[in-house]
Amino acid sequence: MTDVGTWPPAADEAQPYAPVTGNLADLLERVLDKGIVIAGDIKIDLLDIELLTIRLRLFIASVDTARKAGIDWWETDPALSSRAAKDALAQENALLRERLAALEGASDPDDEREGSR
Repeated sequence: MTDVGTWPPAADEAQPYAPVTGNLADLLERVLDKGIVIAGDIKIDLLDIELLTIRLRLFIASVDTARKAGIDWWETDPALSSRAAKDALAQENALLRERLAALEGASDPDDEREGSR
């Protein structure tokens, strides 16, 4: 008959690895502090003809760690930043005012007087 052992193992039996001491908060803090990159490619070929390639890149980090890595796109995306949205509206407003001034300057004042008679 085969001996299947007992659970939990006896204290004198050697453990294959040390038990993990920590919790999810410690792990999350470490990941956000250092950052983690997950990358992968999905490629679909048919008869040696590439039909589809999907490249996935995932960078998980805190804001400070991302800034150190040169990533700050959320600060300039109007959908994510109210300041960027205000800047985008101010820039669009200035552009429209310039176009309006150019259009008003292009109209001849003599033509306006003749049209009002």
